[in-house]
Amino acid sequence: MAALKIKQDELDELMTRLAAMEKQLSDSVEKKARLEADVDLCTVKLERAEKLINGLGGERDRWTVSAQELGVAYDNLTGDMLISAGMISYLGTFTMGFRDGIAASWVAQCKEAGIPSSAKYSLIECLGDPVAIREWGIAGLPNDSFSVDNGIMIANARRWPLMIDPQGQANKWIKNMEKAYNLQVIKLTDSDYLRTLENAIQFGLPVLLENVGEDLDPSLEPLLLKKLFKSGGVMCIKLGDSVIEFSDQFRFYITTALRNPHYLPETAVKVTLLNFMITVDGLSDQLLGVVVAEERPDLESQRQELVVTSAENKRRLQEIEDRILHTLSSSEGNILEDAKALEVLSEAKVVSDEISEKQKVADETQKEIDEVREGYAPCGAYNSVLFFCIRDLANIDPMYQYSLSWFIGLFVRSIHASDKDAPDLPSRLRIINNHFTYSLYNNVCRSLFERDKLLFAFLLDCRIMSSEARLPAEEFSFFLTGGVGVSGKDVPHPEEEWISAKMWGELTRLAQVAPVFFSLPDDIAADTQAWEAIYDSASPQQAPRPGNYSKDPTPFQQLLLLRCLRPDKILPAVNDFVESTMGRKFTEPPPFDLPGSYAESNATTPLLFVLSPGSDPTTALLKFAADMGKDTDISVISMGQGQGPKAAVLINEAVQTGKWVLLQNCHLAASWMPSLEKICEGIKPESADASFRLWLTSLPSPSFPVAILQNGVKMTNEPPRGLRANMRRSYQLEPIATSEFFETCNKPEVFKKLCFCLAFCHGFVQERRGFGPIGWNIPYGFDDGDLRISVRQLHMYVNDNEETPFEALKYATGECNYGGRVTDDKDRRLLNTLLQTVYCPGALVDGFSLSASGTYVIPEGGTHESYLEYIAALPILPLPEAFGLHDNADITKDLNQTQLLSDTLIKTGGGGGEGGDGQEALVAKITKEILDQLPPNFDIETVQRKFPVRYEESMHTVLAQEMLRYNRLLTIIRVSLQQLERAIAGLSVMSSDLETVFSSFAIGQVPAHWMGKSFPSLKPLASYVVDLLARLGLFESWYQIGQPPIFWISGFFFTPSFTTAALQNFARLNKYAIDTVGFDMDMLSTDEREYMSPPDSGIYVHGLFLEGCAWDKSKQVLTESRPKVLFEPAPCIWLKPRLQSDISEYQHYACPVYRTAERKGVLATTGHSTNFLMM
Repeated sequence: MAALKIKQDELDELMTRLAAMEKQLSDSVEKKARLEADVDLCTVKLERAEKLINGLGGERDRWTVSAQELGVAYDNLTGDMLISAGMISYLGTFTMGFRDGIAASWVAQCKEAGIPSSAKYSLIECLGDPVAIREWGIAGLPNDSFSVDNGIMIANARRWPLMIDPQGQANKWIKNMEKAYNLQVIKLTDSDYLRTLENAIQFGLPVLLENVGEDLDPSLEPLLLKKLFKSGGVMCIKLGDSVIEFSDQFRFYITTALRNPHYLPETAVKVTLLNFMITVDGLSDQLLGVVVAEERPDLESQRQELVVTSAENKRRLQEIEDRILHTLSSSEGNILEDAKALEVLSEAKVVSDEISEKQKVADETQKEIDEVREGYAPCGAYNSVLFFCIRDLANIDPMYQYSLSWFIGLFVRSIHASDKDAPDLPSRLRIINNHFTYSLYNNVCRSLFERDKLLFAFLLDCRIMSSEARLPAEEFSFFLTGGVGVSGKDVPHPEEEWISAKMWGELTRLAQVAPVFFSLPDDIAADTQAWEAIYDSASPQQAPRPGNYSKDPTPFQQLLLLRCLRPDKILPAVNDFVESTMGRKFTEPPPFDLPGSYAESNATTPLLFVLSPGSDPTTALLKFAADMGKDTDISVISMGQGQGPKAAVLINEAVQTGKWVLLQNCHLAASWMPSLEKICEGIKPESADASFRLWLTSLPSPSFPVAILQNGVKMTNEPPRGLRANMRRSYQLEPIATSEFFETCNKPEVFKKLCFCLAFCHGFVQERRGFGPIGWNIPYGFDDGDLRISVRQLHMYVNDNEETPFEALKYATGECNYGGRVTDDKDRRLLNTLLQTVYCPGALVDGFSLSASGTYVIPEGGTHESYLEYIAALPILPLPEAFGLHDNADITKDLNQTQLLSDTLIKTGGGGGEGGDGQEALVAKITKEILDQLPPNFDIETVQRKFPVRYEESMHTVLAQEMLRYNRLLTIIRVSLQQLERAIAGLSVMSSDLETVFSSFAIGQVPAHWMGKSFPSLKPLASYVVDLLARLGLFESWYQIGQPPIFWISGFFFTPSFTTAALQNFARLNKYAIDTVGFDMDMLSTDEREYMSPPDSGIYVHGLFLEGCAWDKSKQVLTESRPKVLFEPAPCIWLKPRLQSDISEYQHYACPVYRTAERKGVLATTGHSTNFLMM
């Protein structure tokens, strides 16, 4: 048993050992398995790590740089967001240059305040999303930074955008961008626009409200202000009388086609105002696309595909990058153990590499295409200049408006019509540019008044030269303003009568503007005889210049020289300049072409006649309608009060039946014009009869619908210029043109001669308008209707009376027909004098002359054709004597035309040679100079103590009243100058009034703000200030040393009070009633210094000028003007009060006295113009 126990103990021990060894074995196996699993896991991790490193290793450098950039952006976030908020809130309406300037100043202020911000701020860098920007470009947003900034502002603004969009760029972009989201397009003129808006708000659809005016519908206010409230747990808004759910997907856009709208502050604070007017860069890029699409359609098609592909690639790359970053940031624990995350990263990287490779190929292809496209870039840049040229024409006349779509359409047609035979690309582009420039000139000239056609050609020429750096801005500014603000070269004025102070001042300033003229004042002073020959030349623009002045100056610089020497010849010189630089065809505008205009129209395109005084295209249109077989299918309605609904019915019927409708004088139905616009928009090609046409006539009117102006076919048909052409036209008008009328009078000889006299008279009254105030004080709109009624009356009176009733004819024609338009009694006197010379017994005698030279003689009786032949032999360009004027009147006419040219060019925006800081410095200098010269206001109380009111001396009252008037003017001038100084320095707001003052100073004109409170004056700014100081000196001298012996009559603010006071003194002294006394006048010597004491009765005056005549000192009578002397100083005059019954009768000319050479003014209760003084 003991042995058994021993064996059992040994067995237990062995079993224990075995169990221990088995346990050890199990532990070892388990450890081995665990180690093997760890090895496998490490192997997998190693493989995953290698894949991850290989996959994302390429991103390391980029992400490192991005992280650094994000760090900098994070540091600058406060300042950048502050500036971005300011840009979006305040700068939407401004141009790119102004935005950049303000942003730079804000960056500087942030730096001063210690607010971190980017050193060079960019809204695109701050808030722009490259992928979104690329998609905007595909949708039609121009690629220039200005337009992209606008897009970013819309995307980030809290208020709904209101886009100023005259070229329709924003409209096009919004429609393309939101098309996929079921965009709703509405107008305020739509009857159901509120219902459409309500549905869109409820279902989250985007809405575009287009073509709004300056006033928005008040019912939109809750939407604009986002007056949201919760009802039943959902956001709602009250629109009109309806409460509707508000979807957060709803988007609202507003556009206006107005070029320069003025929105009230109440409107501006409710929306985000944005300036979407197209920029030069944006248009250049568009036109580049157009010309490449037409010339290389394969290239442009490939580029467009690449743009879309690149945008899609970049979008997908962005999505993948976001997915990678999201996976890396959201994975918990060790990323190497997240198989799903690693799988996502791996797949994303594979796709990313594929896209990157594709994009690399696309980028290479794009680069090659861009290199080819770049060859066409000069064409886009050149023609964009032309568009901005025609865009600015609207500043001249509201009817001169042209849409961008019309411009691009014309550009495309011109590309197709141009000569394709060119040896290389530069030659081809020159052909395209030249062809389109002339095509544009032709098409635009069709809708311009005659006075603006040469101006347009000149403007095209100058803008093209300026864009090619061939015309310095300073020289163009000098041409317009004569060098305002330029300090002239200090050269003594030669003692030559022909060199006026004004001329010499301009010559010395020209020497500083153009280096080629630096020695000009010295050269003129050294050889005045040679330069006087140019001054006296009949054609100074063609006369050779002394020295090197014929060959050294450029053609434009020759214009500047002529502007100084003979400004009256600028118009023919401009004509020669355009002819030499652009070609003769640009000085020969196309004739009126009604069939051609009709051919360019269709049923949806209205045809508009822009009227001028004296024009009536109705007869021409009715004749054309007859030629087209529409003589019975044209309805004519003259617009006016209550005619709108009738016109609407006519148009709606004609659209269906294919008839024509003529609406005459649309300017008389301004309130109905929005309805006309809506009717025109509602005419669709698919529903309108193709032969339908809508014809319109209108005088220029700011209320005429812009859409019709921009897209319609515009025409002008003015009466012919020149007496011969005018008379010829008169004989071609009804009823003179019909033999039934012309040949059927009982006394044919009498009728035909007087009919010729009447045609001459008709041409006379119309052509005198071209001479300005010396022709007619007011340019009346005499037209063919006056001639028609007068000739019918002539026919009737001659038929019905044995003796020709000249008095009745003169009264009917002079007082009723033509005279019915005349409001100025001096003009009526002129008209009756004219009729006295043509409606008289002498006119019935063969060979009776209608002009002093005998050029215009009444021909012997004959046929209608013989009269036309006689008229055809008359001079094309009549001399002023044909109109009873001196040869100097031609100079006056030419000077008026030169001034009109300059003023009109300034309106197009070409007035300032300098911009920005340079212009501000110029205006600041002018402002300070004027302020330094202004004396303090008169002390009225002190004056009244020294010159108290006395019954027998009314001049004391005149002195006090004049000083009071000048004080008011001085205060207005001083305050505006001080405010302008502060505004330029940035210390106060630049109000609209101050902007007007600033703009006026920049071009050397007196601000309208001053003229509203000033004495009448036509002087430019510098001369006005000198004149004002002289006037103030007159009354200061009167106060200091007493009443002058002879008065400078032109120095009075309100001259009638002065002359009335002289009469009043006489009446009170002699106890006469004031209405029984008047002035007798004695003409004295011409030197006012001779008069050392006042006359015993009445007053001596000086300071008047004679226009259209001169004073013969030796004979003491009026005589003809001297050549080239437009204004002669009048002699001193003794105004002697007398009883009107005592004023002696003698042969004299009752000469009217006006306060300015403009003559016209407001018709006062006296029946005279406010500009009229006495006669």
